[in-house]
Amino acid sequence: MPRFYIEAQLNVNTQVELTDTVFHHWVKVLRAQVGQTATLFNGQGGEYQVTLVDIAKKSARISVDTFDPINRTPHFNALLGQVMSKGDRMDYAIQKAVELGVAEIQLLTSERCEMRLKYDRDQKKLDHWQGIAIAACEQCGLNIVPKILAPMTLTDWFKQDLPNTKLVLAPNKQALQLDANQLKNIALLIGPEGGLSGAEITTANEAGFQNWCIGERVLRTETAPVVALSILNYISA
Repeated sequence: MPRFYIEAQLNVNTQVELTDTVFHHWVKVLRAQVGQTATLFNGQGGEYQVTLVDIAKKSARISVDTFDPINRTPHFNALLGQVMSKGDRMDYAIQKAVELGVAEIQLLTSERCEMRLKYDRDQKKLDHWQGIAIAACEQCGLNIVPKILAPMTLTDWFKQDLPNTKLVLAPNKQALQLDANQLKNIALLIGPEGGLSGAEITTANEAGFQNWCIGERVLRTETAPVVALSILNYISA
C-alpha cells in the first residue's frame, strides 16, 4: 500500500483534499484511481488509512477511514550532530540516519568542513534535506519526521542544552562501555570527511563528550552515523 507524508490535519470519518505533493505522486505518477487506498501520516504521531473518493484534473479528495497510533520510534532518543559534507554524501547520511530512527539532525560546521552554505541558498538546501528526511520516513515507516536544524558551529553547539550522554566518534585507547539506560537520550557527534581536529576533539571532551571508537577502520563521514546508530539500536532493543 502506498504511504505518503501530508501536511494536513487528519481526522477519522472526514474528507480531505490532497496536497499538491501527494496528489502529484499518488495520482499523477502512480496513476491511482477512485477506490484505491493508501497510508498517510502528518508527523503528529500515528498513521491513517485513507481511500480516494474523487479525482479532478488538478485535485483529489480522500476519506479518512481509520487511525493507527503506531510510531515505530526506537527505544532511544538521538540528536545527531553531523558536520556537513558536499553532494550525495550528505543526502545519504541524512537518509540513513532517519531510517535508523534519529530524532533530530543538527547540521554543523567545523575546521575541516568542506561545505559552507551561502545565505541566499540556505533555505533551499535545508528544504532539500528536510525533503530527504520525509521521503525516508515514508519508506521506513516512521511517523514522526526528524527536524533538520539550520547549521551552526561546533563551538555554538557545545553551548546548547544537550543530553547528558554525549558521544563523539574519535580515537579512544580505552573501550567505551555503553548500556541501554545511558542511551535513552543521547547526542552523537560525527565529524567531516577529513575528521575533527585534535583541538576540536579536546573541546568536545571538555563539553562532556566521550570518545567512541568503532573498530580499527576509518569510516567515511556518511558511513559513520549509519554504523553508530545501528549499534545504538542494537544495544537499546
